[in-house]
Amino acid sequence: MGQDSSEPGGFTDLLLEEGHDNATQTEEDTDHNYYTSRTYGPYDSTSRDLWVNIDQMEKDKVKIHGILSNTHRQAARVNLSFDFPFYGHFLREITVATGGFIYTGEVVHRMLTATQYIAPLMANFDPSVSRNSTVRYFDNGTALVVQWDHVHLQDNYNLGSFTFQATLLNDGRIIFGYKEIPVSVTQISSTNHPVKVGLSDAFVVVHRIQQIPNVRRRTIYEYHRVELQMSKITNLSAVEMIPLPTCLQFNSCGPCVTAQIGFNCSWCSKLQRCSSGFDRHRQDWVDSGCPEESKDKICEKNIDEMETPPYSTTTSQPTTTKFRVLTTTRGSTTSHLPTSLPTEDDTKIALHLKDNGASTDDSAIEKTGGTLHAGLIVGILILVLIVAAAILVTVYMYHHPTSAASLFFIERRPSRWPAMKFRRGSGHPAYAEVEPVGEKEGFIVSEQC
Repeated sequence: MGQDSSEPGGFTDLLLEEGHDNATQTEEDTDHNYYTSRTYGPYDSTSRDLWVNIDQMEKDKVKIHGILSNTHRQAARVNLSFDFPFYGHFLREITVATGGFIYTGEVVHRMLTATQYIAPLMANFDPSVSRNSTVRYFDNGTALVVQWDHVHLQDNYNLGSFTFQATLLNDGRIIFGYKEIPVSVTQISSTNHPVKVGLSDAFVVVHRIQQIPNVRRRTIYEYHRVELQMSKITNLSAVEMIPLPTCLQFNSCGPCVTAQIGFNCSWCSKLQRCSSGFDRHRQDWVDSGCPEESKDKICEKNIDEMETPPYSTTTSQPTTTKFRVLTTTRGSTTSHLPTSLPTEDDTKIALHLKDNGASTDDSAIEKTGGTLHAGLIVGILILVLIVAAAILVTVYMYHHPTSAASLFFIERRPSRWPAMKFRRGSGHPAYAEVEPVGEKEGFIVSEQC
């Protein structure tokens, strides 16, 4: 995948300042929890080795996308010939955008710049302003190279053309190569389009809106982001990102719950899946009750040997997960490619959470609301039944005054006389003297019994 540096149009055509120290300029490895990044300066030979010269590849495999090369703010689907692991998830389809980035999400919406991207240099590029601008890609079965050739910024054409590429390898590595960067990336305006360099991933939660039939709301939670230093992006520089082990790589309970990879891995027997609870399968994880099951961390079978990951394993401390939330609403399940990609200022990103154990998906909220709704219905039904029973008893006693129920209430109905205490006297046996209870002086003669 290297290239001959002596070729015309190669790295040697981009002259650097004379007298500059030719010593190796390699940034130290930076741990991003999911990836380790390393930046190579313009005088490091590795940066030349990481650049892929598409012009030397087989011409029948190099494709120039006609639409992306002649439009502004467009995106197009590209199928991969191999499984590309991204944050532990295997992708076979990506979306290439004219704005210098690759969208990796399954749900295509009008806010692609917000999250789930691979961005060697996301900016307001417009290939339609120059005939020399092209968007090319090459897939050889083990790597996909996407290159933005001689693209200009729409809002500042005079800055010059940019040439850079992103390489996705089947082992999960991601390489950003920069050939032409005429101005410092920190000086690129983000007024009309976000400017980003790095990676991002998110999970999508879909739930129904009870008040509106056949309408579902999607909430996108960004659970991780890699932000690279823009000041390090120069002519002839390169960035290599190596994936770190994730919980998703374990296929059995034992290695999952005993893994020491910087994540709190848990095993869900119902899904037969290992996860930290924060990945693209978040909704399935919560809907299947995996958070409750994962508290025990007990395997049904004996603990197997630890599975060996396909790449080097490093131990790091668990970190706090931050979320950025993007909410959209749709009336059907069909997704369409957007005709334009609005700026991130148009997106509704408002919520920031800092709790590894917090339930951040809307499905949990929906379940709580459903429980309250069911309890309210049951309470109303019980009240209606009590009122109906009272009415039926009243009607029955009215038509059956000699029944036991009627006599029971008649005997206990309040009297129009004050409560009295009777005392047997010596007069006529049909009469009795009465003494009012609670009354002052005086007597009241009772009616004949």
